[in-house]
Amino acid sequence: MAKIKLVVICSPTATGKTGLAVELALAMGGEIVSADSLQVYRYLDIGTAKPTRAQREAVRHHLIDVVEPDEEYNAALYADQAGSVIEGLARAGKNIFVVGGTGLYIRALLHGILATPPVDQSIRDFYKQIRDRHGRGHLFGLLKEKDPLAAAQINPNDWVRVIRALEVFEQSGQSIVTMQREHAFAGSRYDVCKIGLHVERAELKRRIDLRVQQMASDGLVDEVREVLKRGYSQDLKPLQAMGYKQILGFLAGRYEWPQTLELISRATWQYAKRQMTWFCADRSIAWFGPDQFKKIKKTVEVFQTPPVY
Repeated sequence: MAKIKLVVICSPTATGKTGLAVELALAMGGEIVSADSLQVYRYLDIGTAKPTRAQREAVRHHLIDVVEPDEEYNAALYADQAGSVIEGLARAGKNIFVVGGTGLYIRALLHGILATPPVDQSIRDFYKQIRDRHGRGHLFGLLKEKDPLAAAQINPNDWVRVIRALEVFEQSGQSIVTMQREHAFAGSRYDVCKIGLHVERAELKRRIDLRVQQMASDGLVDEVREVLKRGYSQDLKPLQAMGYKQILGFLAGRYEWPQTLELISRATWQYAKRQMTWFCADRSIAWFGPDQFKKIKKTVEVFQTPPVY
């Protein structure tokens, strides 16, 4: 049986993935499956840069607003749900565009979940004690010493991923990044065309700064206030994500407003750099400039045209 064809649009934040996907879907009779780990949450719209109402009315989007902010969600759940959506779209004869910047979700969808060593609670507790006694900075320093490959791709403040990387290295003697790269070469259950949007670093940084300003103008502070009014804890995982974490600091009086915007821009830029590292390691991605729509569309059309025998 022929594999389902997927067009995967993946690149760092603020490169124009959503606009490109909507334009392609409109031109080619397609629907969009989001691959964003934050856009799955309801009520978190501005800070996650969800597609606009107009975009979602023009083209049907899937796996946006599917869980409450306090519900558990992960790559395994995403891969299962996205797989079901994709099968339905394929049966309906739709062109399918998977769009997002969460590399882990895309990899889980295409190749399944990486089989890393199971959690050893004694090792995990050991590193948690180090975190509690010496701080996250010391914990990340251990990761840089033991597994510099993983340290280059993990946010120093993301202690959950830092500890997991340390666990994997201690149990296997191998970097979790090496495992991930080997896993990426496993065969995909889909026939995939990967499109990436390349934006020069200075331009990308400018776009990020503009996006942060626009989010502020669109009411990001009020969005956070409204989520808190609904009774959700500020300690929830999605509210500790970039943008929301800094706004919570502003509301608590820890930052002045200009500093808050600068902190959001800085965190977003650091995230974009980690995304660049992730996606640039994938040699199957065809890279284009954001202004090369005709060339991108032609590439997709060639990919989706059945071969003539």
